[in-house]
Amino acid sequence: MAGWRIYLEFQRWRVNCPRCGGVYVERLDWLAKNPRFTQRYAMHVGALCREMTNKAVAELEHLHESTVKDLDKVYMRKQVERAGMPAPRAIGIDEIAIRKGHNYRVVVSDLERGRPMWVGGQGRTEADLDHFFAALGSKKTARIELAAMDMWKPFRNSLAKNAPKARVIFDKFHIMRHLGDALDEVRRSEYRRLAGKDRAFIKGQRYTLLAHRENLSHDGRASLRKLLRANKRLNVAYLLKESFGQLWDYRTEGWARAFFERWKQALRWQRLKPYRKFAKMIDRHWDGIASYCHPENKVSLGLVEGLNNKIRVLQRRAYGYRDEEYLKLKIVAAFLPPLPRG
Repeated sequence: MAGWRIYLEFQRWRVNCPRCGGVYVERLDWLAKNPRFTQRYAMHVGALCREMTNKAVAELEHLHESTVKDLDKVYMRKQVERAGMPAPRAIGIDEIAIRKGHNYRVVVSDLERGRPMWVGGQGRTEADLDHFFAALGSKKTARIELAAMDMWKPFRNSLAKNAPKARVIFDKFHIMRHLGDALDEVRRSEYRRLAGKDRAFIKGQRYTLLAHRENLSHDGRASLRKLLRANKRLNVAYLLKESFGQLWDYRTEGWARAFFERWKQALRWQRLKPYRKFAKMIDRHWDGIASYCHPENKVSLGLVEGLNNKIRVLQRRAYGYRDEEYLKLKIVAAFLPPLPRG
């Protein structure tokens, strides 16, 4: 207060229980779980952690970083408790890698409220997603009408088992990522096939090919034009990749299918094996892609990718903490409104 640190000295009752023989300490509402700090101070530190790094808060408040983390957890638990578990109509299902070595956790978001609602599991198996539906409960699960996800089969199996009436929409951004991987495979095969000057045009151009044209710098666009003029196969592959995103603009499944058939026809005689493999994958998962064309299934697929990007930022900010509960709380609470002051 006004630059002064204030210490409160108080006494708490300790009671012996004659039945169990245990010793219990009096609980005070104004005291945080850590008895060295008041509940109000924990809320103050938690509010700071929404705007600052833990290290900056620790320096400002003259605390250890582990203490800041503990007080932040008190704040976020209260946020999550206050918000409660929603009963969503449309959910987004994805996974995040929390450590190296394919160590995943499932993230389920409420697409209409625009926030993650559950982070859990020990991987990305069917059983891991089953844990979410168990936490949500049968009544709220029955209200789910739409589920946006990637084409990972265990997630589809869990959804079909727990929410059989929900319609599946495959996430556009995951699909375009598969197409980007196919384009990169074409780039690598061309690099291996060519030699000398023709090869030099391709070296180091991975980002130039995969990035959206509007995100490239002036030099990047010049490099892209030079590359596409120099290599016909990469030029065709790039144009096919750029045009495929139009699929999600159609409002009827028939027109979307007609576009996809024309896109496949353009692959003939092009010797683009990774693209033919991608087209077969789209055929196998067509129902989940075409379902987006129906007006009742329109949800913001960009929101799913936006949530994922913000989660990645939170992961980078939380780098160094091995406390998985803290990371999960950060992901869920970051999208909730701050607690009221006072």
